[in-house]
Amino acid sequence: MLKKFLNLFRSPPLKKQPPLNSAEVGAFYNKTTDKFLEVYGDIIQAFRTNNVYDYLDYTIQNAELKDGQKILDAGCGVGGPAYYFASKLNVVVDGITISDVQFEKANAAKASKTLLGNVNFTKGDYHNVDEIYGPEIFDRVVFLESFGHSSNKPLLIEKAFKVLKPGGVLYIKDLFKREHPNKEDGILIDKIVAEIDRAYCYHVADLHEVLATMRRLNFIILFVKTPEVKVGEFEHLTISNNFQELFDIAKIISWEDYIFPVDFYEIKVMKPPFDLSQQKHLYFLNRPEVVEAGK
Repeated sequence: MLKKFLNLFRSPPLKKQPPLNSAEVGAFYNKTTDKFLEVYGDIIQAFRTNNVYDYLDYTIQNAELKDGQKILDAGCGVGGPAYYFASKLNVVVDGITISDVQFEKANAAKASKTLLGNVNFTKGDYHNVDEIYGPEIFDRVVFLESFGHSSNKPLLIEKAFKVLKPGGVLYIKDLFKREHPNKEDGILIDKIVAEIDRAYCYHVADLHEVLATMRRLNFIILFVKTPEVKVGEFEHLTISNNFQELFDIAKIISWEDYIFPVDFYEIKVMKPPFDLSQQKHLYFLNRPEVVEAGK
């Protein structure tokens, strides 16, 4: 009985991770970036408001982006969010993309921008950010619907931890696979998620794996929540038949039998602003000091 009770508190065994698919992601975006721009413009995010800049303002608020910060936009696309943040705030935003096409388009756009801060772009694999940028140099690391392209999310989270300063914040907005409410719905969820992964060179994230990795690294979890967007302000590009046709995904004919396969979540976690080897006792309850250190 005691052994069974103790098993409840053990971490789940680590999954064997597939090989990194970074080259495939780069090739995918080299081929499809123009299609994404046709539908999304330079803010390549599916979960968005009718006025997409309203959602970027929401991101600024929730990720606590502030003047003077150094920010990493990991998987930056063609630089739309990075330029917007630097137009609103006196920040330095480093964007990294694996795509040659996106890197070129992001840099080409700079001449037309009016910025309070500065934006720089790097062509590279975001699984190597610690080698590219060095340790503990960013106040914020943000993944804005780019996190799911990684086939090794524990590694990616570890690398984000390394480049964050103590007290720095990791902010993720992405889709996560829904839990199976029953066997029949589970079959449909698995089928649609497999289609998403195939069509978008994606690996829809497992929330349990992501949170387990963050806890193992001693990130302080500030929140996990559904983005707070009113239904009337939400732009339904995620279910656009025209967009699905571009990427050869079956059209949604009827809502009657459709099972939505994913949940969108925001995750915000903080790297402890103190030496955990010296302050292990109730480290996660140091909330006033933690919040202040992250400002």
